[in-house]
Amino acid sequence: MIQVRLFTDNFYILDDGRVRQFLIVGEKKALLVDTGFPDSHVYEAVQSITDLPVQVIMTHADIDHAGGLKDFGSCRLHEADWNMVKEDVRLEPLREGDVFECGGYRLETIEIPGHTYGSTAFFDREKKLLLPGDSVQKAGPIYMFGAHRDLDLYIESQRKLCALAGQVETIIPCHHEYPIRPEYIGRNLEDAAALKRGELRGEKHPYLPCRSYKGKWTEFYYDK
Repeated sequence: MIQVRLFTDNFYILDDGRVRQFLIVGEKKALLVDTGFPDSHVYEAVQSITDLPVQVIMTHADIDHAGGLKDFGSCRLHEADWNMVKEDVRLEPLREGDVFECGGYRLETIEIPGHTYGSTAFFDREKKLLLPGDSVQKAGPIYMFGAHRDLDLYIESQRKLCALAGQVETIIPCHHEYPIRPEYIGRNLEDAAALKRGELRGEKHPYLPCRSYKGKWTEFYYDK
């Protein structure tokens, strides 16, 4: 059952207990960030909030974020993740610097490949709000296993976000605790770098094809 929370003015959080999405309602349209699992029923939740036209923008194309795309028909998604979308939907490019304005928010697109090759974050500089998808989390686990992940790119992207951290006050990730403070960007980076250097001890995951590596702050599921 999806839970709907009005987090702040015109900004709703839709959370089914596994993954969360974000809906901003303006005067003439609504802006939805991600679409949940196929069984998250995000479309129905959005329809219960607004009957305005909805534009969908995506942090990345993992199934827990893109599973509801078929209900919306189209989205803006970074082209590096297009091959991950199996539904018959219209895909439009999403690139660094693209800006989406709605309901008093101005979300700027930041490319942060690593968790997937097409991962993006959305940043409202005035409100100091960062929506990083799965790439910044408190504790994790952050999934870094499978063919569409790249630890080196993830580390580079965390460094990129660290350069913006002084402008951020609130981070709302798609999984686990929220909101979190900007210092978790650096904490995720610290542990990802330790993972890259081989300093973290891994334990075989009981059912996923990966190992669990726990750093000082962050757990990663990794298979290299």
